[in-house]
Amino acid sequence: MSLFHRAGYVVGVLITLLALSHDCQARVHSHGRFVRIKGTRFVLHRSYFVFNGFNSYWMMHVAADPSERYKVSKTFREAAAAGLSVCRTWAFSDGGDRALQISPGVHDERVFQALDFVISKARQHWIRLILSFVNNYKDFGDCPQYVEWARNAGVNNVNGEDDFYTNPTVKKYYKNHVKKVITQMNTITRIAYKDDPMIMAWELMNEPRCQADYSRRMVNGWVQEMASFVKSLDRKHLLEIGMEGFYGDSMPKKKVNNPAGYNQVGTDFITNNLIKEIDFTTIHAFPDI
Repeated sequence: MSLFHRAGYVVGVLITLLALSHDCQARVHSHGRFVRIKGTRFVLHRSYFVFNGFNSYWMMHVAADPSERYKVSKTFREAAAAGLSVCRTWAFSDGGDRALQISPGVHDERVFQALDFVISKARQHWIRLILSFVNNYKDFGDCPQYVEWARNAGVNNVNGEDDFYTNPTVKKYYKNHVKKVITQMNTITRIAYKDDPMIMAWELMNEPRCQADYSRRMVNGWVQEMASFVKSLDRKHLLEIGMEGFYGDSMPKKKVNNPAGYNQVGTDFITNNLIKEIDFTTIHAFPDI
């Protein structure tokens, strides 16, 4: 089985995207090269943008070793040949092997150049990217790593992983990383990420969850703050949360439709996505194939 099929389908998450209609008129801009929202549809070059996409989280990590970059090139080549035109991948790796962010605010330019390479290859094959800023899980460091950094720095009142959503120092760490990514100048294309139309959207987090507050209010407050921050830096690109799609307390009768064991994850698909700075929703599903 080819690398593309293995990474894109077996390991990858199937993402269902739905454009949001609230405040849509204010967010349909004149930057014709960028994917936009019109009503509940994606628009590109004044035409509806309908696409098939894939998830390959590993691309930057692999590209950090120049001898393995052929894997990225092969994946995009096979994806384009299969008619896929959007790819979701990580723009983070916090601490550990091939870390993009070595410590708070300290980034490895060698790994950033790997992400530059990924973006350049996507451009070569006309595949647009959704770039995620952080992970909810311990893989590649991420939320637990941010909290550990704060604790090791002697920050007070950092007790658990969900302090990621509320602690001012931890939130500052996250914002610093987001700003660094958005304003990064690509060393290959010489286009700043915030000005690159081949980036379709930013994602706040891969699959946010919160055990400290099942009401969804803690996550909702964090999404509101961070979505506003992202839009203050970049209003050209679309923005989504990265949620899995679980119903919450805003529609209690629909919670029976959640998969078994997923009624208490601290998110609310409806309420969280009604934040005006969020442009479209996501649903993560793992198909049996």
